[in-house]
Amino acid sequence: MSLYEYTYIARQDIQPQQVDAITEQFTKIIDDNGGKVAKTESWGLRTLAYRIKKYKKGHYVHLNVDAPHAAIAELERNSRLHEDVIRYMTIRVEEFEEGDSVVLKSRDRDSRPPRDDRGSRDSYKPRESTPVAKKADNEGDKS
Repeated sequence: MSLYEYTYIARQDIQPQQVDAITEQFTKIIDDNGGKVAKTESWGLRTLAYRIKKYKKGHYVHLNVDAPHAAIAELERNSRLHEDVIRYMTIRVEEFEEGDSVVLKSRDRDSRPPRDDRGSRDSYKPRESTPVAKKADNEGDKS
């Protein structure tokens, strides 16, 4: 069997419970066709880079799938037919990433308080300027 990463975007106007139901439906399709879902990540409601079918946002879900090609073909067929799925993408990979995906790691980074590397503004000291060489007074004054 091959390893795949499958990500789909569901419409913004459905509830998270409905997104979970869609994910369970897709997981069942994989299981029925001889594969298994190794990991499921819900990335939540995110803004799209551009409008898709008049939607500005979408619920993102990412699945790591270990399945034969026939199971992936059936999953993609059902994704095309499902009215709540606006986009999907399947990528074949050599191995799955360990731990959380990059999207979840970046979300954790965004929730942290900002770093204060520079100190407070009260302790601001302007940089010492380097002296500028003065031009000779008689340069350019040839009368």
